[in-house]
Amino acid sequence: MNRTWLMLGCVGAFLSVLLGAFAAHGLKKLISIDMINIFSTGVDYQFYHSFALFICAIYAKECQQQPKAQRFLALAARFFIMGIMLFSGSLYLYALTAQKWLGPITPLGGVCFLLAWVCLGICFWSSQSKREI
Repeated sequence: MNRTWLMLGCVGAFLSVLLGAFAAHGLKKLISIDMINIFSTGVDYQFYHSFALFICAIYAKECQQQPKAQRFLALAARFFIMGIMLFSGSLYLYALTAQKWLGPITPLGGVCFLLAWVCLGICFWSSQSKREI
């Protein structure tokens, strides 16, 4: 699973750079500055949480023999992925289409991010490793 998380982290980071460049250069003539800022917020959160997937992948080896830690680590990674799709994805679509119905989706992505960080913290806390993180 950690290989999948590494690859999704790479894809997410790659797309963050690509979409950030698109926002900075390609959208100037298409949408307002306010919408570009909304789009850029999606890019920022996608980038941060792509790195969180790297953390999950790297830490997976640390908790191989610890089922509780593994469960929470897997939950964290899944919530990070869902958060990126819901939070960042809804911001991208809203900025490009101005469809108001997308507004309520964004907080669901934010909740996924919060749950992911809680799950990651529980994973670290429940890990029985004697080494410092």
